[in-house]
Amino acid sequence: MTPPAANDPPSTDRSDRPERLRRRHGARIGELLEREPIWAQDFTDLSYEGRRLFSEFFGTFLLVTVGAGGAIIDDLTHGGLGRVAAVTAPGLLVLAVILFMGAVSGAHLNPAVTLAFAMRGDFQWRRVPGYIAAQLVGAAGACALLRVAFGLHDHLGATLPGAGFTSGQAFFVETLLTVGLVSTILGTASTAQNIGALSAFGVGAYIVLAGLWSSPVSGASMNPARSLGPALVSSDYTHIWVYLAGPVLGAVVAVGVAHVLRGPGGGASGTKAAQGTLTAPTPGKRHTRNA
Repeated sequence: MTPPAANDPPSTDRSDRPERLRRRHGARIGELLEREPIWAQDFTDLSYEGRRLFSEFFGTFLLVTVGAGGAIIDDLTHGGLGRVAAVTAPGLLVLAVILFMGAVSGAHLNPAVTLAFAMRGDFQWRRVPGYIAAQLVGAAGACALLRVAFGLHDHLGATLPGAGFTSGQAFFVETLLTVGLVSTILGTASTAQNIGALSAFGVGAYIVLAGLWSSPVSGASMNPARSLGPALVSSDYTHIWVYLAGPVLGAVVAVGVAHVLRGPGGGASGTKAAQGTLTAPTPGKRHTRNA
């Protein structure tokens, strides 16, 4: 997610939208874009979509490399890494990615977060498939690299229910953890909180906290891409339903909680946090990088 700027304006003026579309895409394409349904109208600027998708791919690649890689290194060193370090590293990685790349794509890095932003009205449904595909490819790519480097140690860092815990208990914990994670993300993206770049620290801290108390139960995934990456590369889908259904259900519940706390979404700050802040270059002017 993009760290929201303080005191964002409550709305965006769309009165000059037809003229902007014609200038940006030409008269013929602009006329076609004007006919799009309301739910799709914000998806007219594809100038940087490739960059956004690469950002989601790269961020998720880094996250899964750290998360799954930590489990593999811990196994290879017979516990030399330690559980505290293993659950802290992903939180620090997410913090860093939000700060250095959040303005490009929103730094979702997680299909559950992408779905939550869409359900909240801060992100276009039309963009959801591309974001989730980029996240899954990034996760699988990270695990493929780990397999080449270290072999199939520790199921490639797969998240599994811990010893002595059932799939049902792991599902409950994953759902509960994702409610908290997505609530934190949606809350810190809100103008009402007015915390700016501190949102990255809030999200990172929550991931660490969740792992510290719950990783022995379920691995504290909270992320379908994080769990699907090792499964896809190792072809081992044991308990995968826990890590698909739990986070998705948690995201749905968190969106409901956000509605109770702050009303409907779709505001300027939440939209900026969900989508990033890349803008197309103005015709006739030399483009300067804004991210």
